[in-house]
Amino acid sequence: MLTILGFAMIATFLVLIMMKKMSPIAALVLIPALFCVFVGKGAHLGDYVIDGVTSLAPTAAMLMFAIVYFGVMIDVGLFDPIVKGILKFCKADPMRIVVGTALLAAIVSLDGDGSTTFMITVSALYPLYKRLKMSLVVLTGVAAMANGVMNTLPWGGPTARAATALKLDASDIFVPMIPALAVGLLFVIGLSYVLGLRERKRLGVLTLDEVLVEEKETVLVGAGSGADAEDERLAGGSGASTGADASRSAGTPASAGSAGSADEDDDFQGLDPDRDTLRPKLYWFNALLTVSLLTAMIMEWLPIPVLFLLGAALALSVNFPRIPDQKARIAAHADNVLNVSGMVFAAAVFTGVLQGTGMVDAMAKWMVDVIPQGMGPHMALVTGVLSLPLTYFMSNDGFYFGVLPVLAEAGAAHGVSPLEMARASLVGQPLHMSSPLVPAVYVLVGMAKVEFGDHTRFVVKWAALTCLVILGAGILFGII
Repeated sequence: MLTILGFAMIATFLVLIMMKKMSPIAALVLIPALFCVFVGKGAHLGDYVIDGVTSLAPTAAMLMFAIVYFGVMIDVGLFDPIVKGILKFCKADPMRIVVGTALLAAIVSLDGDGSTTFMITVSALYPLYKRLKMSLVVLTGVAAMANGVMNTLPWGGPTARAATALKLDASDIFVPMIPALAVGLLFVIGLSYVLGLRERKRLGVLTLDEVLVEEKETVLVGAGSGADAEDERLAGGSGASTGADASRSAGTPASAGSAGSADEDDDFQGLDPDRDTLRPKLYWFNALLTVSLLTAMIMEWLPIPVLFLLGAALALSVNFPRIPDQKARIAAHADNVLNVSGMVFAAAVFTGVLQGTGMVDAMAKWMVDVIPQGMGPHMALVTGVLSLPLTYFMSNDGFYFGVLPVLAEAGAAHGVSPLEMARASLVGQPLHMSSPLVPAVYVLVGMAKVEFGDHTRFVVKWAALTCLVILGAGILFGII
């Protein structure tokens, strides 16, 4: 019964947010609360929620201060040269920009933290997507997939968890996986090229001067023609113009009374060379502070929440010595902070109920039990396939510490080595990074102003295909 209710709860959540019948925050809170009552453990709901909030509180704190930090860095102009450089390099070509999104996300992912990757990637590229009227779900989807592949780095989390759970050396797991992961990353770049060509076909190629002229437009993402109508429906917005000519004309204004108009104009200030918040004399200080912060995070000198708390305080104090200016900068980014941190705490309710009621354990046991006996010698392949849904529907901790040891024990009985099982378990990470249980994805969609349901509908099939490509490459190279 717990198994059925667990899958039903996840399915209900996904259906409601994808159909936009509920907001993600409301769905993350109300649906698990309702199912907790169905399970007969409504009296323990408070305990489950507190446990979930306690486990995710450091993540929420990190995201709050990281958003403030990178928001200040955008305000003072740290990323302006990057944005302008990418724009000049790509020559306002949508195809190059989408490929650049994958490359930038992959490079920044070397720090091992998904939230930081998404904040830097969106901060640098969001103005370009808006100016060119490109699809924002392409931005979030490509960034999530590239980060998912790179999330398998030994310091990224999953590899360390797999090594700990099976008592293996992380390098023994990761190093042989490099060829397969490289194939996966090349696939993401190739997919970005294809998506970029579709965007180019829809929008045309503008010159740099044409793009910079459209400084103050309010833009809706346009719908276009292409091979996949569903993707383009997600990439589009109702009432948006199509075609190269339309892309060069004035943007479609937001409807009267929309809360987005003023915000959209503010978004374009990211490259405004005359904005009051610019601090050109402090550019190298801010660059050094950011590099030092990322270095400290990679080297694990201090916990990440502490690093961003200190970084945000220092960035505000140096760049905006006057207290009213500091308050203004904090207020300017309050919406993002509230949306993301609120989403994380709402997700804590979901994960708390899943774990507290025993639904996660029941679902994991059922998945293991339904594996046919004849598949025993192929448990590595089975583990790779199972990693897609399991890491999507549960946390990495739940999968690697709860499910993987059971699968590894079953594989050992048929002569499958723990190393093969551990490598196979990493396959699902490109899909996992878009899971509703991953706090970083809310940073991604929140900063890009994309509905979570739209992101999910767009990215799931492509991310799953990326996972299968990595699995196939692992089998081909004899790694799995």
